[in-house]
Amino acid sequence: MNGLKKTRYKSQFIIMKYLFPILFILPSLIFAQEGDYAADRLILKFKEKYSSSEIKSLIQAEEFQLLNDLFDVQSLRNIGSHKTNDTYVLSFALGNYEINEIASFYKGLDYIKFVENDFTMTGAGRRVSDPNDPLFESRQWSMNNEGTFSLSPATQDADIDMLEAWEITTGDPDLIIGVIDSGLRLNHPEFENRIWINNAETEDGLDSDNNGYVDDIYGWDFVNEDSDPTDDHGHGTNVTSILGMTGNNDIGYAGVNWNSKIMTIKALDSNNSGFYSSMIEAIYYAVDNGCDVINMSIGGNSSSTALEAAINYCYSQDVPIVISTGNQDGVIQYPAQYENSIAVGSTNPDDSRSSPFFWSSTSGSNYGPALDYVAPGNYIYGAKYDSDTNYNTYWGGTSQGAPHVAGVISLLKSLDPNLTVDEINNILIATSQDEVGPANEDTPGFDNFFGHGRINAHDALQNASLSIVENNLATFPVYPNPIASTGVLRIGTSEKLDLKIINSSGQQVLERIQYQDSNNGLKIPRLISGLYILQITNGNGNSHFKKLIVK
Repeated sequence: MNGLKKTRYKSQFIIMKYLFPILFILPSLIFAQEGDYAADRLILKFKEKYSSSEIKSLIQAEEFQLLNDLFDVQSLRNIGSHKTNDTYVLSFALGNYEINEIASFYKGLDYIKFVENDFTMTGAGRRVSDPNDPLFESRQWSMNNEGTFSLSPATQDADIDMLEAWEITTGDPDLIIGVIDSGLRLNHPEFENRIWINNAETEDGLDSDNNGYVDDIYGWDFVNEDSDPTDDHGHGTNVTSILGMTGNNDIGYAGVNWNSKIMTIKALDSNNSGFYSSMIEAIYYAVDNGCDVINMSIGGNSSSTALEAAINYCYSQDVPIVISTGNQDGVIQYPAQYENSIAVGSTNPDDSRSSPFFWSSTSGSNYGPALDYVAPGNYIYGAKYDSDTNYNTYWGGTSQGAPHVAGVISLLKSLDPNLTVDEINNILIATSQDEVGPANEDTPGFDNFFGHGRINAHDALQNASLSIVENNLATFPVYPNPIASTGVLRIGTSEKLDLKIINSSGQQVLERIQYQDSNNGLKIPRLISGLYILQITNGNGNSHFKKLIVK
């Protein structure tokens, strides 16, 4: 009896010591952001100053464990990088407490950076089945548009110029593209020898490579928490088809990239929906396991600090992450809103913005200042998740626009795996086609409806593949670079130089003999946006070449 009393009194003391003060801090903490979220889960992040080992100790700390016991925590799972172990999702048994009341207690711990809801998300595409049409020539207008598409008005060349792009590259077999979606039909013949395999893992019921996931040989399913990321909805198979179906193999269609490996990461369920915690963990998994490019055709209506941190992690590792903007014909969804994502909208076969998509009169490609680029996204055919031979399904959504851009980026990185996210964006900004849509939306330069323009694969690859051989001549600083089309160029030397500007077709567009930099600088003529070569030759006849981007 005395022992029981002591235990009870100790618990009361702990409650008074740790929880009573929290009841009085910032009542405004007990709130929910707009949007649907899990009633039994929270996402929290420890402050950066704590190491992985210190965080493990904090999780075992008395006050943290007391909260877990009080609110009946069923599980605590790391959904962040398994290198830092600082971001977790907590699952609670449903009881007498509302989830945002519980959140206020964890927010009161001084080593917690933030606590937030686990919001819902959905795939941004819809499908329709069984139109009886031919395959590549008449169906894949996004790759090669001859102006004769049967399901919608079409404009010749309202495409991403893939036929010309494939003459430069069809993809590097060593490159890894991560697709975070509803999964993939892994044994589909279009993806034969294309699925990423985790060679460090052994199928033995153990985490052989110590990456935190047991038997993740072919990727991971973050919905069911297992090693089988097979598609049970169809969205992911269509998205992956656009990005990576093998071309020139006598079956089906051709994806943007024919050769690179595809890491399949399932974060959407059989209803094409899921939670932010799955998306967040999937992003860290993709980066930490070697992805060079990530496509995520997913969006939600709520902002999330943990999700933005995951996007920023991609950027810090120079892994471009391409995200669909959403299909509500309004404000861009998250995480496409975040600065370090590459946000992609959708266009129709006639180069107009997809508004509406074929499946709803109130739908449309979302728009706003966070938009980066647009790409074909309406009436996009692909493989089916439940058949190896049926190619009669098409989808429409910004979900279908995004993998076109991710595919092009994967080809850019196939040419130069060292390209940074910023360098990739510079190339895409310089080469995307502007003023192709209606004049009231696609205005000159950046606009909220088309971003920097409709992606052009050939021009982007030609930009990246220009062979510039530099000699031992001292590098002259050239600025600004990028430069406006009628800007003033400065060259940081007092030497007299011969200058030439050459466009991507090899044509000389400017020449200055015995130019000497002055306070006025060099006024360049009005040039079309794109990549140019600046040739600098000194008095000894030695030349130096620099890439010059005109925006």
